[in-house]
Amino acid sequence: MTFPMPMAGKGTTTISTKKDVAESVALIFGVTGLVGKEIANNLLAKSGWKVYGIARKPDFFTPIQHRNYRFISCDLLDPVQTVQKLSSLNGATHIFWVTWASQFPLDSSECCDQNKAMMSNALDAILPKAKALKHVSLQTGTKHYVSLSGPFDNTVRRYDEESPRVNEGHNFYYMLEDLLIEKLRGKVSWSVHRPGLILGSSHRTAFNFIGSLCIYGTICKHLHLPFVFGGARECWEEVYIDGSDARLVAEQHIWVSTNDNVSSTDGQAFNAVNGPSFTWKQIWPALAVKFGLQAAEDMFSQDFLFSTSMADKESVWEDIVVKEGLRPTKIGDLANWTFLDVLFRFPTKLLAARDKVDRLGFTMTYEMLDSILYWVDCIRDEKLIP
Repeated sequence: MTFPMPMAGKGTTTISTKKDVAESVALIFGVTGLVGKEIANNLLAKSGWKVYGIARKPDFFTPIQHRNYRFISCDLLDPVQTVQKLSSLNGATHIFWVTWASQFPLDSSECCDQNKAMMSNALDAILPKAKALKHVSLQTGTKHYVSLSGPFDNTVRRYDEESPRVNEGHNFYYMLEDLLIEKLRGKVSWSVHRPGLILGSSHRTAFNFIGSLCIYGTICKHLHLPFVFGGARECWEEVYIDGSDARLVAEQHIWVSTNDNVSSTDGQAFNAVNGPSFTWKQIWPALAVKFGLQAAEDMFSQDFLFSTSMADKESVWEDIVVKEGLRPTKIGDLANWTFLDVLFRFPTKLLAARDKVDRLGFTMTYEMLDSILYWVDCIRDEKLIP
């Protein structure tokens, strides 16, 4: 359910020994996002990789620092700037597209147009000289299987990768897949990855679940408020959505794009979900404990809205930042209250099968609670919450 970016770095990386020469060159579009950072760090931990991270703005809090990494600031909606910044990257072997334009509402024609323009500008700048390109890896999400404008099918099932496209509304995921078919023309292998609710750490992500959860839990503790789950009862009590740990999604991108037995010039789609099912009712009490709060007997409220309860808490968050000596952030840098309200009241279950990747040999899985607790610790380590 991916609902679901300085100038170029000064100088170039000097590679001094033959052992350090990069055999593979990755371009990561959206490198400051939840999954983009993980892809970059995973590749840089391997030998033989040079990584270019592309985004509009750098990550000032946790920038990637490695001799084989270079950040490029680029507005992909500007075709002239995109050519200027990217056309010299002719040695690229792998492209990871994990970005999107969120200016307009999802399922709008404007959202489709912007996202298609971004990818088209980037590919037009890179492809003419990218003779070594081996794979393009696209990230979309399980919203591939539904339309936000309805009608909604409440049949309980897990969508597999062959589920048909939805005719209602607009979905820029479809446009990006079709654009890759058009631009690559069967000459380069490509894949599309469809995560559910992505769990990771970033302050440059529009739909940041972990950030929203952390701000909410911190404010509840500071003001001695109950840690309430506000949403639909079905979402509280039933298996309703899949979690997708950013570590898993990143590793799946890399696994497919570097595995000749899996990738294909015809394009392959893969759901990218943790695996084990969960309910919010099962894990919410443990989250309360994680934030130093009491796990009450009844933590559910159908009437509670995060966007209403947290609407006047900007000054509270500023006080917390000062009192706890945190990195300076505004509440909107990490939290999206409207997103939580929509997420916990989504009108249909959004569950994805992962049989395909399991069958092909990708076995990484995570428990939802373990993923959340891990990423809360990461945000604490980054001094974004106390």
